[in-house]
Amino acid sequence: MPKRKPAAEDGQMSLSGHLKELRNRVILCVLFFVTAFVICLAYAPQLVTLLTGIGERYDYQFVYLSPEELLLVYFSIALIGAAVFSAPLLGYQAYAFCSPGLEGGERLSFLLAMVSGALCFCLGVLFAYLVSVPFILHFLISLGDGVAISAAISVQSYINFLLTIFVIFGAIFELPVISVLLTRLGILKPEWLVKSRKVMIVVIFFIAAVITPPDVMSQIMVAIPMVILYEVSILLSRLCAAMRRKEKTKSDET
Repeated sequence: MPKRKPAAEDGQMSLSGHLKELRNRVILCVLFFVTAFVICLAYAPQLVTLLTGIGERYDYQFVYLSPEELLLVYFSIALIGAAVFSAPLLGYQAYAFCSPGLEGGERLSFLLAMVSGALCFCLGVLFAYLVSVPFILHFLISLGDGVAISAAISVQSYINFLLTIFVIFGAIFELPVISVLLTRLGILKPEWLVKSRKVMIVVIFFIAAVITPPDVMSQIMVAIPMVILYEVSILLSRLCAAMRRKEKTKSDET
């Protein structure tokens, strides 16, 4: 790991020291990303087989329409895999670089935000993989029942579709973490979330209708987890606001 340059006489690192440390950390992250990309590229065919296996359970047939299409799919899978594996290192390097300028409570909040953010994103992707994607694929293939048309899907279009769904659900599951962070910073108040509940439920169902096939069941399956996450965000925001008030009271007393 990059080592910090010795502090100046006043206990503060010079600007050149900060820049050198930042450069070293960026180089380390880039080298790790490149290594992870090469490894993921070697296993890309197996990952593509895993993802296409979901569609094959519903009688999807996959083809590639240009000579380089399958290679581009492998590269896309490798890039995303490298980004996923590099994320923990990138988060740690960001934490290690910023931690000297943070107080004890801020360090803990920063660390918890990174860990909980990663866990929530993974939960969102897992929910999409196990629940949403199979349901959506089953609904879409069922539209061809009774029609003399077989589904021969471009593998690049299919993989891009799955990755889009994974990213959307991963981002949706970040809602509680974002709410806690904004409340911790004093930007968001739980009262605002409560007052906006009815409006947000309408917005949630609208978003669910946009990102899902045009049927009620798909919309409900996506909207219900989002509503639950919104309620969890209100609860966590209230707890965080209460803790913030206690900390402010203690600081005023001292």
